[in-house]
Amino acid sequence: MKPLRILHAEAATGFGGQENRIFKEMCAMRAAGHHLEALCQPHARLTQRLRDAGFQVHTLLMDGPCNYFRGVVRVRRILKDGRFDVLNTHSRRDTMLAGVAARLAGTPLIVRTRHLAVRPGSLLSYTVVPHCVTTVSHHVRQLLLDRGAAPDRVATVYSPIPLPPCVAHSTLRQELGLPDDAVVVGCVAVMRAKKGHRALIDAMAGLLQRPDVYLVLVGDGSPTLEALQAHVRSRGLQDKVLFTGRRADIPNVLAGFDVFALATEQEASGTVFVEAAAAGLPVIGTDVGGVSEMLQDGVTGLLVPLHDAAALATALQTLVDHPEQRRAMGQAGLRAVRGSDQFTTEGLVRQTEACYLRWLQERQS
Repeated sequence: MKPLRILHAEAATGFGGQENRIFKEMCAMRAAGHHLEALCQPHARLTQRLRDAGFQVHTLLMDGPCNYFRGVVRVRRILKDGRFDVLNTHSRRDTMLAGVAARLAGTPLIVRTRHLAVRPGSLLSYTVVPHCVTTVSHHVRQLLLDRGAAPDRVATVYSPIPLPPCVAHSTLRQELGLPDDAVVVGCVAVMRAKKGHRALIDAMAGLLQRPDVYLVLVGDGSPTLEALQAHVRSRGLQDKVLFTGRRADIPNVLAGFDVFALATEQEASGTVFVEAAAAGLPVIGTDVGGVSEMLQDGVTGLLVPLHDAAALATALQTLVDHPEQRRAMGQAGLRAVRGSDQFTTEGLVRQTEACYLRWLQERQS
């Protein structure tokens, strides 16, 4: 297809899953031959990350009415001068600013990406300002359809995950002083209440009475981390529940687990389950948001109802007690992820190009 000129806009100033998706998408689309630029706030962490990667980033403040009106005028000029084919926005604030500017500039296609697994309160920034919407899971897409969005104007484009070579030998157990024959249940997630770490700890409490079973929690985030550590001490599990903090060597960490488990309460997609499956791990997750799209219940892992402590404990015990089932599910997950491009950067590019091209053609016809 003809290379496209694409401008991404994001008002958020932190760097979480949403901003990481934008970064990966821009890198992947640039590698495929398209021209990518970004519009961010000057103090946003994404601004520096993108500039370090060689992207041109236009910056402006997006808070307050004065910045809004000045911003609309400036972004309209950026879009016209840059002859962009597509504006892709990601949050409500940047959609209402850059999207309106794109309407005034006559930008051929305005797309909003929806990253959140909560019911949208208004469709203004989904169906009135942008022409079309992409979502990170079918669950998120359905939330928009339930509010009245047109099905042909909303498409799912899964976030990509890195697929590094499988790690032959992890250093994790040696670092933590765990025996080679221990059964290690692990979780990799930022420490937030909605991630369900406390529910996972409580569900593991009985199993942790066994000398060979451990729970390893990877991630950081105050004040949840400190509260979890205090909870573990109150239950006398400080020798069996191990906190590593944030790690940069996630493939090495995953290779040190026997089971991956995350009792999340809210998840737009849950690509961490796909990362774990790609490492050959059986996964346990709660049936919320897009998690059911990330694993095959009974094949690559076990899906349990939200807030069902007994079901979670049973799923954990099942995989702790049955090593052959663990290995079978882990191999099934590895084949499912590595044998498909659904969650690869190539898959992201293919799906994104297809959406852009289809919607551009429909708008030009």
